[in-house]
Amino acid sequence: MPAALPDISVIIPHWRGHGLLTGCLDALEKTRYPSFQVIIVDNGCDDGSIQEAEGRRGTVIVRSGTNLGFASGCNLGIRCARTPYVVLLNNDAEPEPDWLAPLVTLAESDPAIAAVQPKILDFYRRDRFDYSGGAGGEIDILGYPFARGRLFGHLEEDHGQYDRSAPLFWASGAASLYRTAAVREAGFLEDDFFAHMEEIDLCWRLQRAGYRIMSQPVSRVYHQSGGTLGSDSYRKMVLNHRNNLLMLLRNLSLPALVLLFPVRLLFEAVTIVASLVTLDFKRAAAVVSGFIGACRMPKTIARGRKGPAPAGCNERVILRRMYRGSIVVACFFKRLRSAGQLGY
Repeated sequence: MPAALPDISVIIPHWRGHGLLTGCLDALEKTRYPSFQVIIVDNGCDDGSIQEAEGRRGTVIVRSGTNLGFASGCNLGIRCARTPYVVLLNNDAEPEPDWLAPLVTLAESDPAIAAVQPKILDFYRRDRFDYSGGAGGEIDILGYPFARGRLFGHLEEDHGQYDRSAPLFWASGAASLYRTAAVREAGFLEDDFFAHMEEIDLCWRLQRAGYRIMSQPVSRVYHQSGGTLGSDSYRKMVLNHRNNLLMLLRNLSLPALVLLFPVRLLFEAVTIVASLVTLDFKRAAAVVSGFIGACRMPKTIARGRKGPAPAGCNERVILRRMYRGSIVVACFFKRLRSAGQLGY
């Protein structure tokens, strides 16, 4: 392996999950890479896992004193890093030994590449893509995220269909490499998001600044989606709906907002009605709470619109990178089940 590869900081925000963190660190110790350090951000952990991690070689503990959430926890780790690249890694993710060098090599090939995502596979069924990013993050024109390998809850088996490195819209916060200077330029992850959608918002702002996001399927990471916060968590549902609306309000230009946001709100209303019909009252309440929460955060919206470039800069290019239809229609009405059927 060439000695010229740069130093890397792997940042793991950690709140709880003793076994999760141990498995993640055990896997990292097997990583074959010239020089990297692990920065664990202690988000007020109280289960003893931080104390166990302290004695590991090449591991730095940064204590926040409280649960900052994923976004602020990662930001704290990034601010402590002194390396040209950082990797954001969930504590419930376990990479293969040779995962890191391909990510760095691709990023080093072009200074315009700000983030690179590995192939993220299900921890328990390793022939199937993981929910939190699959083979790379995409988004439709109304702001609904999906991934190569995952449309809503439908997860594809990995048959090599996404084994070509390709441009993405977003790189998963579960496991992705980011260029440190680009993240600083774009304004870091948005603290107010707390958790969920923050990496999509960041990648959108990175593209506004002229950077690109790429996949590197040669690199593999296995992830236990929902290992820290279950998929049926009401709080998780609220954060997903709220932050998704915030992301649109922060990044779309005014003309695009006027055109697209009312349609998106109509889809939110349909989700509420469908949830009530199916007696999924938790989902209906989460959509309403998410909308109210977004309306109460004008400063968060304004801060995003003051990003590295005016909203609208590079917007035609960015909009062309989106799926121009609706994945809601594609998945629930046309019964499509793969990103490949959408042209990816």
